[in-house]
Amino acid sequence: MLFCIDFRRILAAAVLICLGAIPALAVAQDKVLSTEGNDPQGAVVISTEQVRKGFEERFPGLGVNEISTTPFPGLFEIRIGSDLLYVDGEVNYVLQGSLIDAKSRRDLTAQRLEALSRVDFSSLPFEAAIKQVRGDGSRQMAVFEDPNCGYCKLLHKTLENMDDVTIYTFLFPILSEDSHSRSRNIWCAEDRVAAWRGWMLENKHPATAECDTPVEANLALGKSLMVTGTPAIFFADGTRVNGALRQADLEAKLSAAAQSQ
Repeated sequence: MLFCIDFRRILAAAVLICLGAIPALAVAQDKVLSTEGNDPQGAVVISTEQVRKGFEERFPGLGVNEISTTPFPGLFEIRIGSDLLYVDGEVNYVLQGSLIDAKSRRDLTAQRLEALSRVDFSSLPFEAAIKQVRGDGSRQMAVFEDPNCGYCKLLHKTLENMDDVTIYTFLFPILSEDSHSRSRNIWCAEDRVAAWRGWMLENKHPATAECDTPVEANLALGKSLMVTGTPAIFFADGTRVNGALRQADLEAKLSAAAQSQ
């Protein structure tokens, strides 16, 4: 998958910098930590709020969205935007990586990220999107796109060979200041579909135009959906894919999503 990234929103580097900046910490080796309740042998119960407080003291300003327990006793999940970290109850250790269920061979981190990325497709504000209908339009997809994203243009070349699909494009200018002005010109064009297709497929510059646009609302919506790059594709069944897909893969996703409805 090919993806244009908004590097301003990447948090992993900030976490690593913070990790490198803190001194070695003493570990309470005489405690057994539990996330499930009091243990008759004297386990110490740690709440998610205690973990939140400990993490925010260690790493102020990172903006924790959610703290959750995991199947591993004493291990907690920290969500920062679309990134997952794992910590012990006293936040003496931080882990970046995948949590694997060794018995079932399931990647629990990947499953969790997939669940977090799902969206109620019908709740999207389609009036704020550029709508294109091919054939009977029975298969639907919504795409967050920056007009200066090369991989978005690649996606549109792929879509030219596809039929029976409705495409909702949410203008999502995150790559440059020019992305904002170009998004405005496209949205405010007399025929915004023609202006959008002309730019994405033929590099035909849209004429300068002024009007009220949904761009700021789209940026806020994308942030709430943890969109950090373009294209970000959402399907009718609530699943998503980050990046441009090959035609065969896109056809398969669209058909599977349509059949699940």
